[in-house]
Amino acid sequence: MQMLKSLVNAVKALFSKLFHTESSTMLNIILFGPPGSGKGTQATKLADQYQLLHISTGDLFRYEMGNDTTLGKEAKAYIAKGELVPDSVTVGMLKNKVNANPDVAGYIFDGFPRTIAQAEALDEFLKEKDETVSALLSLQVEDEEIITRLLERGKTSGRSDDSDVSIIKNRIEVYKSETSPVFDYYSQFDKSMKIEGMGTIEEVFSNLTSAIDKLR
Repeated sequence: MQMLKSLVNAVKALFSKLFHTESSTMLNIILFGPPGSGKGTQATKLADQYQLLHISTGDLFRYEMGNDTTLGKEAKAYIAKGELVPDSVTVGMLKNKVNANPDVAGYIFDGFPRTIAQAEALDEFLKEKDETVSALLSLQVEDEEIITRLLERGKTSGRSDDSDVSIIKNRIEVYKSETSPVFDYYSQFDKSMKIEGMGTIEEVFSNLTSAIDKLR
C-alpha cells in the first residue's frame, strides 16, 4: 500500500511539472498590450487593487542605468555599441527588483517577458521561489484605435514616434511579432487570456479584474 501511495505521489509530481500546475501562494500576472493600449495605466491600477509589485522593464533599465549599477553599466555598454541588451542582463535586473521586495502579494510584469527565452527564465526564477505565473493577460485593441490614441498623445508627449503613422504601424507589428510566441508559450499551460482593451479606462480595468478574480 505504501509503495502504491509513493507511486501515485510521484505521478502527481510529474504531471504538475509537465503541465505547469504547481501551486502558488502569490498572484503573478503578465500584462501585455500594444503601444497606446493604456497598459501602463492598467498595470498601476492592478498593482494597487491587488497589492502587487509593478515591474516594468523600462523602469528597471532607467533605475539600473541611472544609478550606475553593475547591470546598468553592462546595459549601457551594449547600447553604446548599438547592440541589444542580452536577456541575462534584463532578467538580472528583474531578479534584483523582486528580491528587493519580498513582502508583496505578487507581481505584475508589465510587458515582460517578450521572448520565449525570457519566459523560460522567468518561470525558472519563480520556480526557485515555489511560485509560478498565474496568467498572461493580453489587451486587445484595434490597430486604428492605437494609431488614433498615439497621434493624439504625440501632440503633447514630444515623442517623434508618437507622431509618425508609419513608425506607429511598425511598432504595432513589432509588438505583435514579439508577443505572439510568448502568448502561445503560456497558452500551452492554459494561462494566456485575451482581454477586451477597447473602452474607457474603468471598463478595461473591469475586464481585467473580472479575469483575475476568477484565478483566485
